[in-house]
Amino acid sequence: MIVGVPRETFPEERRVALVPAAVPNLTKAGFEVLLEAGAGVGAGYPDAEYGAKGAKVVPSRAEVFRAADIVAQVLCYGSNDKTGKADLPLYRQGQVLVGFLRPLGSIETIKEIASKGVASFSVELIPRTTRAQSMDALSSMATICGYKAVILAADKLPRIFPMLTTAAGTITPARVFIIGAGVAGLQAISTARRLGAVASAYDLRPAAKEQVQSLGGRFVELPIEAKDAEDSRGYARAQDETFYKRQRELLGKAVAENDVVITAAVIPGKRPPLLVTKEMVASMAPGSVIVDLASERGGNCELTKPGEIIIEHGVTIIGTFNLASSVPYHASQMYARNLSAFLLHLVKDGKLQLNLDDEIVRETLLTREGEVVNARVREFFSLPPLAAATKEVAKS
Repeated sequence: MIVGVPRETFPEERRVALVPAAVPNLTKAGFEVLLEAGAGVGAGYPDAEYGAKGAKVVPSRAEVFRAADIVAQVLCYGSNDKTGKADLPLYRQGQVLVGFLRPLGSIETIKEIASKGVASFSVELIPRTTRAQSMDALSSMATICGYKAVILAADKLPRIFPMLTTAAGTITPARVFIIGAGVAGLQAISTARRLGAVASAYDLRPAAKEQVQSLGGRFVELPIEAKDAEDSRGYARAQDETFYKRQRELLGKAVAENDVVITAAVIPGKRPPLLVTKEMVASMAPGSVIVDLASERGGNCELTKPGEIIIEHGVTIIGTFNLASSVPYHASQMYARNLSAFLLHLVKDGKLQLNLDDEIVRETLLTREGEVVNARVREFFSLPPLAAATKEVAKS
């Protein structure tokens, strides 16, 4: 079975779906790896390294799609809304597509992918279970984003992060406040602490308190309780506007007291909640920094401009997104490990195993044979339920 790795085409995307170190494990399992020339260069992986590990490098994108049984990408059409549509004519009936597809984004785009007859698997939908942990690409990329958010903040802040005792006196540590203690938020706490800052965090999920404290952060508790704060997948649930209004009132003091605020509150398929108002920004000390990790979907800060770095009321607001691509070497390494684990789970003895009794397969399978088949996605977009699917689909 041939796995094809085309070059990423989203503007400024530097990651690659598979790194050279991942090739031997796949070839040992019976795969052949085909790479578009230059696909790994932006991440620091030259073609020669792939060739040395047993991959075949071909000159054109069309050749990769034509030969590949499985096309492995970082940003497939769906998550790549800029240039991804150009790949549609290259898809063929029965081909397998694996990568980020933004399944709760545009149903029209997903239907376009389905219309080509490909079996597409969305890595965003990997279950958050122990069994699937090694495949959890979303968490891997969130880890990179949490780390990079702190680095960006440290670069823009006109203070240093650690406490220093010098001949010129003692310098107090920077104060960093993280709103949203998911994977990205927890990594931000850890990174801020390693740089010597005092870190605190808030999350509407009570279970996050212990995780924040285990990293040396202070958990900010508000006298307000969310209803059904967490869904079955471990993500925060959307709350009503009354809750968010009260939440903003209570968060105001914590925001004003900190030098850096990192917002990382994202709810799958929905616009991020507004957590930091323009009045809260105005209350921060001049020179303070906000990094909005929800900027791509609209942002948690009222003043965020997606893709831009701006200054309002003397506060730098960073709306840069796709941060994982700015650390492409290790982001690609982590993603390749997740993807390899998924491919080895999906293919046994050279055969694609589409066993819908398997939660990992069932939850990630997005389209097949011209249909959007994922139950969660169909429910989200209010599509009628499909006729009962065969449990064991033909292996091919």
